[in-house]
Amino acid sequence: MKQILLHITAFLILPLMGLVHAGNIASDTINSSDFSFYKYKNKGEFNKAIKALSDAYETATSADDSESLINICNLYTELYLDYEQFDKVKVYIETAKRALNFYEYKKGEAISKSYEAIYLAQEGQEIQALQLIEEAKKNIPRRDAATNDLVILNEGIMYLHLDNLNRAKRNFQKLLPYQTGPEKEYLTAKILIHLARIDLHKNYLENTELHLTRLLTIVNERGFMKLKYEASKLASELFEKERKYELALEYLKQAEAINSTYFSNKILTSQTQEAKNSQLEFLTRLNDQLKKDAVKQEQTVNISKLTSVLSSALLIIISLLTISLYRNNQIKFKTNDLLLKKNLELQVAKDSAERAMQAKAQFLSTVSHELRTPLYAVTGLTHLLLEEDPKESQKEHLKSLKYSGEYLLNFINDILQINKIEANKLSLDKYPFDFRQVLSKVVDSLQQPAKERNNKIVLDIDEKIPEMIIGDPLKLSQIFINLVGNALKFTENGSVTLSAKILNTSNSETTIHFEVQDEGIGISEEMQKNIFDSFSQGSEQINRKYGGTGLGLTIVKSLLTLYNSQITVNSEIGKGSTFLFDITFELPDNEIKELIKAPTKVQEELYANLNILVVEDNKINQVITQKMLAKKSMKCDIASDGYQAIEKAKKGSYDAILMDIHMPGISGLKATQEIRKFNKTIPIIALTAISLDESKDDFYEAGCNDVITKPFKPEVFYKKIAHNVVKNIKVNL
Repeated sequence: MKQILLHITAFLILPLMGLVHAGNIASDTINSSDFSFYKYKNKGEFNKAIKALSDAYETATSADDSESLINICNLYTELYLDYEQFDKVKVYIETAKRALNFYEYKKGEAISKSYEAIYLAQEGQEIQALQLIEEAKKNIPRRDAATNDLVILNEGIMYLHLDNLNRAKRNFQKLLPYQTGPEKEYLTAKILIHLARIDLHKNYLENTELHLTRLLTIVNERGFMKLKYEASKLASELFEKERKYELALEYLKQAEAINSTYFSNKILTSQTQEAKNSQLEFLTRLNDQLKKDAVKQEQTVNISKLTSVLSSALLIIISLLTISLYRNNQIKFKTNDLLLKKNLELQVAKDSAERAMQAKAQFLSTVSHELRTPLYAVTGLTHLLLEEDPKESQKEHLKSLKYSGEYLLNFINDILQINKIEANKLSLDKYPFDFRQVLSKVVDSLQQPAKERNNKIVLDIDEKIPEMIIGDPLKLSQIFINLVGNALKFTENGSVTLSAKILNTSNSETTIHFEVQDEGIGISEEMQKNIFDSFSQGSEQINRKYGGTGLGLTIVKSLLTLYNSQITVNSEIGKGSTFLFDITFELPDNEIKELIKAPTKVQEELYANLNILVVEDNKINQVITQKMLAKKSMKCDIASDGYQAIEKAKKGSYDAILMDIHMPGISGLKATQEIRKFNKTIPIIALTAISLDESKDDFYEAGCNDVITKPFKPEVFYKKIAHNVVKNIKVNL
């Protein structure tokens, strides 16, 4: 049925509009300033304007000019909008829309939609009007200034009907003076009357008078009677507000004279009747054209039996289509309103969630910084006490204290790691590294916890794996420390195997398959579904027995996501577990491989007599750092704030500076920037309890050579000092 309706509609409308775009004679006539329609319309001669359109229709149909037929529909719409006959406006808008369903004519569609936007705004349908004006703008042909200006003008009139006077005024002011199209003077006058009406409404009386003066000059010279009538009424209102009653009366009389001459009820009634007669003649010609086209169509398509049915069913079909379109539009409008409300609710929810995430991140940054500072004192003092040969009875207590401090530090680091990933502040570094050395260091670092549970760690690396690969060794180490550490925790009197096998390789990259296998308690099928969730440990009994935060596997999964990899687990209760994943690494060029050298071991003699400037505002931290430096026979000088650090760096001679970042007065970063103004070479190492919002890139940009995160491990502390001092010596040589 739907297909039949489409064929019938096409059959009836296509002949009306002209199937072939054969010429531009009619288009040139309509777009010309000589086109008599504009002259009659603008001077208030309604019947002559209708007659001009009727003549233009004859020219368009004889030339099979479909674009001109659409232009004529738009001109009918413009005429009836000017005379506020909105029932007729609707008829010609729908006629143009039906024609545009068969012909692609961007200019005509843009103008038609802008007129429809005015009509909908007048009807109070704000959302639909705004949507249509946007569609009209999208259909404006490129470099078509005339169509662009007309759409902007119609948008301003639409905003007037929507009582958005400021937006309407911006549109009108943008167009003055009107420069394009066949109606430049008329449209300039039309814009001026709209601006005058807006300014009068806002009591900008001086502006209103300026607009009216210019407007009356144009309408008097050009004879635009309808605009002159409206301008006279507006001038009367202006002078009445200014209490110039004689002038107000004079312009009111002028308006009444114009009205009685051109727009009285008797004249309008006569014009309306004549227009109806003209429209009847217009429809008769359309019907004749329809019959001729039907005969032509009948010669090429065998539809003789349908012809009589089509003629009698025409009104019924159009009525059904109109009702269907109306219902569909109503549903569409209601759906659009609902979607707008839902989108607003979703946006509010999204903003609320983002604020909550930001508050959480800020809270974690503050808490982590406040916890790291006292932890530095706990772990630092514990290390110093253990180095001072305590009694055997005290060693166990000190070791417990050290373990507790390191456990708390690891817990803080895990939480910060998770939140960095959630905040998308974590990314992979890419540089060449020794693959076997990284895995060996992971295994070495976990030998002590392995011995405590009588476990053995087996490292199985495929010989075919290249020695050097490109990636992020730190994050790779984090993955295996979490996986192997987790396996050791749940295994006793057994073994944990870390294996790496090559899957495929090329000149530029290699894919490695990893497995971490243990002989521990295993994981049930139910728990395997959520084993990678944060704070998931299987059960409360397991948490109490084995301890831990339940964040390790979550971190592993998130870090592997950075490598575009996914982790899976195979496990049975009582038979252990195997975690599997693949990672693709880039391979370095041969030249890069030759440049990479093994790290040089630091000799104890290097530390002796080094002179270090320690910039630290916390007294306890000063004592700890000073004693740790003294353990390696290093001398140190203390600066309690950034200002002292700058002065001491100017006057003293130091091998390196340890710079705290968060201090009263100026920050460590600002102090570093000031020192770099007069000393470009001295190694400056940042000492900081780094938070979520801080980036190591900020430290390097300020002039720091390296970063040590508090609380730190003593071996890392000494190694970074030695590395930066040696590097500085080589540069100076």
